[in-house]
Amino acid sequence: MFAILKKEINTFFSSLIGYVVIGTFLVLMGLLMFVFPDYSVLDGNFANLDTLFGIAPMVFMFLIPAVTMRTLAEEQQSGTIELLVTRPVSDWQIVFAKFLACLLLVIFALIPTFTYYITVYQLGAPAGNLDTGGIIGSYIGLIFLAAAFVAVGIFASSLTNNQIVSFVLATFLCFFFYLAFDYLSRLPVFYGRTDDIVQSLGIEYHYNSMSRGVLDTRDLVYFLSVISLFLTATTLSLGRRKW
Repeated sequence: MFAILKKEINTFFSSLIGYVVIGTFLVLMGLLMFVFPDYSVLDGNFANLDTLFGIAPMVFMFLIPAVTMRTLAEEQQSGTIELLVTRPVSDWQIVFAKFLACLLLVIFALIPTFTYYITVYQLGAPAGNLDTGGIIGSYIGLIFLAAAFVAVGIFASSLTNNQIVSFVLATFLCFFFYLAFDYLSRLPVFYGRTDDIVQSLGIEYHYNSMSRGVLDTRDLVYFLSVISLFLTATTLSLGRRKW
């Protein structure tokens, strides 16, 4: 499994994929954080990183499917999936290794954003007037969110051998599981009755909860359940060649 993990990471950084993903994310978030007037923290009255944690999920909806679209689709298209499964590893280990590799790439993209924290920390009046606990909780929430999107993206990649189809499908599923349940909860059939239950089925609900700096067990269980569900579905999808 570690050989597959190492191979995937080397693939990311031996081509432009890893550098484009990290560079695109950092440039876009830097512009939003400090340049664009509608989002810039420099134009606000409070020292916070709300722009980063509010916009990052939307960026991840496109960026993470771009990372995951090749994980299994390319293997199926080129026929190397048959060579891969002949190794002494299970389908679950193959899926989990690819999941970890994609997640590590996203975490690598997040690490440089700590410079945003240092910058805003120094800009506070007085310096350090910042909700560090809330920011730590938001980073943890963002990592869990990224993990859920990666699991969704790998599942989409396992369904087709076309990378473009995989990207479109993964983007749609990320949008759906992040935003759709909030809109569904506003329908007359749910509103005022079970709207809170419907909302709690969406990723956004639990991400916002963790962004407040409170690590609730229910939120952790939700994210782990979503990740496990899609990784299991990916393993079953990968194993359909045996049916």
